[in-house]
Amino acid sequence: MIDRPLLLLLLAAATLALSACATPTTPPLPETPSAEALDATRDSSLAWADRAEERARSPLDDPASPLFRKVVYFDYDATTIQPQYADLLRVHAEYIFNTPGAKVRLEGHTDERGTREYNLALGERRSQAVRRFLMAEGVPGERLTSLSYGEERPANTGRNESAWRENRRVELVY
Repeated sequence: MIDRPLLLLLLAAATLALSACATPTTPPLPETPSAEALDATRDSSLAWADRAEERARSPLDDPASPLFRKVVYFDYDATTIQPQYADLLRVHAEYIFNTPGAKVRLEGHTDERGTREYNLALGERRSQAVRRFLMAEGVPGERLTSLSYGEERPANTGRNESAWRENRRVELVY
């Protein structure tokens, strides 16, 4: 038989060992946020929702808006803006001018005919033609950047006049 002091010692050691391995049955309660923290979180959430709603209402994303159209097409080997695109570019110029922070990248494209170097230069001349038009309408030059992809990013991969017509373009990328 085990004497009483040894038994108490063994029970105490077992209790300590088990309590060291035990996990709390209830997680600690989080601190209650202050009223200011709650207001800041609510204001931040509302601001994010307002910005999301504003983006959803943007005329750039509304198919009924003329700003939804963001492509100007060109004739073969040409950089002249065709008259049917003048009103479209004027609408974009007005939007850019009147929208603080609006910036546009003008991406010039060509069809596959011609050398790579020639097409890069032609795409650049096309984007510069659109840039000059927008600036003549009052858009500050620092809000516009030009970039040429030449023949590298065709809108239509076909190899006929219909496909080539779709590839000779400048895209306005906001």
